[in-house]
Amino acid sequence: MIFGRIKPLDAILATAEKKSLHRSLGWFQLTLFGIGCVIGTGIFVLTAAGAQKAGPGLLLAFAIAGGICIIAALCYAEIGSMIPVAGSAYTYTYTTMGELLAWTVGWALILEYAVAASAVSVGWSGYFTGTILNQTLGIHLPAWLATAPLALGGSPGGFINLPAVVISLLVTWLLIIGTSESAKVNAVLVLIKVTALTAFIFLTLPSDKFNAANFNPFLPAGLFGGFGTGVGAVGAAATIFFAYVGFDAVSTAAEETKNPQRNVPIGLIGSLLFCTVFYMLVAAGAVGTIGGQPIMGPGGVPFPAGSEELARQCAMPQYAQMLVCSNEALAHVLRQIGFGTVGNFLGYAAFIALPSVILILMFGQTRIFFVMSRDGLLPERLSAVHPKWKTPYIVTALTGAAVAFAAAFLPVGKLADIANAGTLYAFMMVAIAVMILRRTAPNVKRSFRTPILWLMGPLTIFGCVFLFFNLPLEAMLVLPVWGAVGLVIYYAYSYRASHVGRGIVETNEDLPADLTGMGH
Repeated sequence: MIFGRIKPLDAILATAEKKSLHRSLGWFQLTLFGIGCVIGTGIFVLTAAGAQKAGPGLLLAFAIAGGICIIAALCYAEIGSMIPVAGSAYTYTYTTMGELLAWTVGWALILEYAVAASAVSVGWSGYFTGTILNQTLGIHLPAWLATAPLALGGSPGGFINLPAVVISLLVTWLLIIGTSESAKVNAVLVLIKVTALTAFIFLTLPSDKFNAANFNPFLPAGLFGGFGTGVGAVGAAATIFFAYVGFDAVSTAAEETKNPQRNVPIGLIGSLLFCTVFYMLVAAGAVGTIGGQPIMGPGGVPFPAGSEELARQCAMPQYAQMLVCSNEALAHVLRQIGFGTVGNFLGYAAFIALPSVILILMFGQTRIFFVMSRDGLLPERLSAVHPKWKTPYIVTALTGAAVAFAAAFLPVGKLADIANAGTLYAFMMVAIAVMILRRTAPNVKRSFRTPILWLMGPLTIFGCVFLFFNLPLEAMLVLPVWGAVGLVIYYAYSYRASHVGRGIVETNEDLPADLTGMGH
């Protein structure tokens, strides 16, 4: 029986016990860690795509996505404190629902991390070409080198997004020769990001350019645009969800936390609430000063974000300066209201801070690959470690090539939606796994228990499924197509090669420290 192939929980917990970590984190450090992991490309870049889907209703979209993240985070925290090992949702599923479903989760996570890294690369490219090249150096890259092709939702004359390709390959090279960002560097980058966004809020909200009339109509595309349309406040929430992911890194810190039952939920909910309010203030500042109405297509429905039609509209002079048309939304807003220098500094902040997010995402992706090939589900040759640099170089090179290819030819909004499809599936599986483990392993030590799980578990599943069906149709279809490819590989290779299937039970003791999913 396929579902019978379960990775023994006892073996994993025995491994975790051997390397139990010192409990040193309080709720405040955990909250700061969460904020650092979450604030990233989402808010710097997706503000434009979100406004095109929801208009000023973008504020509501942040609240919806943040709320769903909070309940998912509570489920994540229990399982993270029970099974504190590398591999995140993939490992959790393997121990509860068996190999086949674990394979689908691991396969979805590979998609999520790689596509998310591509999205961040494209976001970084917008700030690089806008702030660094145009504004600072006076260099204008020709359109065919700066954006994706028009037919794929790039811009007229676009062919390849060269800066996005360069940054993704550079990060791949750094990962291959071995780099782990130190906590100190990460803290500095978090400070840069938060300072830039705080400056944005203080310059826009009290500005004399701020006009409450810009919020009317508040929901130009309605609250709910209909399943598969990707528009309306809920459609925007499905895209904006990308701006929150990274909180799962907090749940994996449960075993280093003092009094986790109290401090983990404070850290998770505190950081997510902070980010939600922060994001809503940023969105309010952007919409209030330069307006955030979408460009409407036929029938009063907004043109799809990242579509060829929208790109054509944005090339017209009457729309070119709109929020929804900017590749570097926040810097663009500040320039429009007369703070060009500060706008450029915000661009520099994104330029400096976003490559570290690409690095952490690709690191997380290679580690999932690494665990899966160690379990025999992917060829072990893939997890070969370089003799000199001691890194899984084959997996890293393959990942880097895929990330660069997607970043070259797709716009950021489409990439974010595809990444979200994989993420929402993984989060749903985590919620199911938590509920199963309450039944099948009630006595295993949990340093954190999800409160009112009978409500939180089903709410997480419902929230994830609901957001998934509010993604644009093509983003929804990517997941089953990718999954079908994965199943072919599973039955052609993994089913026979699996270590658990062959009766080899080993645990991942010497796996490098896992940093999965820090901050989109």
